[in-house]
Amino acid sequence: MRETNITFHRKLIIPKELKEMFPMTTDLERIKLARDEAIKNIIEGKDKRMLLVIGPCSADREDAVLDYMHRLARVQEDVKERIMIVPRLYTNKPRTTGKGYKGILHQPDPDKAPDLLKGIITIREMNIRVIRETGFTCADEVLYPETYRFVSDVLSYVAIGARSVEDQEHRLIASGIDIPVGMKNPTSGNLAVMMNSVTAAQSEQNFIYRNWEVSTKGNPLAHTILRGYENSFGRTYPNYHYEDLQLLLELYDERGLKNPSVVIDCNHANSGKKYLEQIRISKDVLHSRTSSEGIKKLVKGLMIESYLEDGNQKDTEHCYGKSITDACIGWDKTDTLIHQLAELWEM
Repeated sequence: MRETNITFHRKLIIPKELKEMFPMTTDLERIKLARDEAIKNIIEGKDKRMLLVIGPCSADREDAVLDYMHRLARVQEDVKERIMIVPRLYTNKPRTTGKGYKGILHQPDPDKAPDLLKGIITIREMNIRVIRETGFTCADEVLYPETYRFVSDVLSYVAIGARSVEDQEHRLIASGIDIPVGMKNPTSGNLAVMMNSVTAAQSEQNFIYRNWEVSTKGNPLAHTILRGYENSFGRTYPNYHYEDLQLLLELYDERGLKNPSVVIDCNHANSGKKYLEQIRISKDVLHSRTSSEGIKKLVKGLMIESYLEDGNQKDTEHCYGKSITDACIGWDKTDTLIHQLAELWEM
């Protein structure tokens, strides 16, 4: 079947069917509910621990991702009094150009051709494996609103990316999600756009979704993520400094939004794509918290891109545990950094 320039290949499984094939057991639901409550309490300021969203830029292969998750679980036990870790399990994160690799949703085996049906099954099965084997519930980016329902009952945190945050459908979907949603500033750095997105996500909405007329009650846990920005020539600029945080605090006060919160993305334009800078930037943010009570309450955590190996690989390298997309800090640096952050985080 063809319509304009689109070829319809096959009809895919619907979320309800996939959830019945790979259900959340009572024990797994209990784990998720407890973690959801803890993360909610951090966003609401009731729990003073750091929220640390950390993991690969894009989940590329199940064996390496599970290896990483098991290592991270051991570190979580060490720092549980001061840090709440939410692993990144970003399943549809593509290369920046959108050409080639588009994440495990499209290519469950990065060395083989795209297979979206297998990819949909893989992302749900992998999330459930992580919960069952490590006790973690994960974070993902809502890159494609159509696919969120396949994993809506297994995730504990979602982000709306810099290129999606201006999109109306993403804002409306965020208003119907019942876990924290981080809205990134757009690549232009326009903070008003980001704040408009949070306002929309916290508001009641009515819209069309998956061929249904739906309504939402709004998401009071929607908040901001600062990730730096680029100018019209592609030069990157950070927005994690004390002055940026003070400005964001003022914007929150002007808007009167619920649960004023920010998570600082330590990579992307904040690091100028220099992934090792994440180590310095994360500590700089924690220092800013010590200089202002308002900023201390505003900054709820960090987002860090980390994997088993330093850097990133070309699409022809086939490396185990090395990012296919943005460069990440490797495991040894990750282990050391998390323990250092636990010592530096002021409750």
